[in-house]
Amino acid sequence: MRILVIEDDDLIARGIVAGLRAYGLTADTVATAAQAELALAHAECDAVVLDRGLPDGDGLDLLARMRQRGDQVPVLVLTARDAVGDRIQGLQSGADDYLVKPFDLGELVARLHALMRRTGGRGSNLVEAGPLRFDPSSGSAWLHGEPVELSRREATLLAGLVQADGRCLSMEQLKDRLYGLDQDVGSNAVNVHIHHLRRKLGADVVTTVRGLGYRFGWAKQ
Repeated sequence: MRILVIEDDDLIARGIVAGLRAYGLTADTVATAAQAELALAHAECDAVVLDRGLPDGDGLDLLARMRQRGDQVPVLVLTARDAVGDRIQGLQSGADDYLVKPFDLGELVARLHALMRRTGGRGSNLVEAGPLRFDPSSGSAWLHGEPVELSRREATLLAGLVQADGRCLSMEQLKDRLYGLDQDVGSNAVNVHIHHLRRKLGADVVTTVRGLGYRFGWAKQ
């Protein structure tokens, strides 16, 4: 899962990103609404963590613009504004969840996974497809009932393909899910992870769509 953190306090932003990465998520941070607009336009993300008090405006104004142009990426508002009216305003502006600072990192991660479950129409984390059972939140996988050990990158790549619901993902989209904007990625990095997934889970787990990219190879149950 790739998360965009929109937070102007550098210490808080770096702490959130480090924490999300420790939980196996891919995370990037920007400090202003303008930077967020650029990031959202050029890199695909699975969810947004949004602060309200940005240097160039209220984060809810950014959220309103996102919804007006049809951007339905799940958004969790993370702010110190804890009044009931503030929470209502956030949710009515299009937020999918609202968490007040100070917060527990484990709760933030759990809420983000819950957002992804709701987006995918699932009631639990566990995904079943063909001979595979997979929990995107923990990275745990079973093939024909036997546990399969996946690396963090392999689990992240598999989660991205599974959550695409049959859509083809380009090489750039997969890179966005696997690596942060500040990381230098080798041209063959994604192909290496795909090779490892196929070796561990079977050649059919990832389907190559010539000229377009890759998609998950089994239908979810």
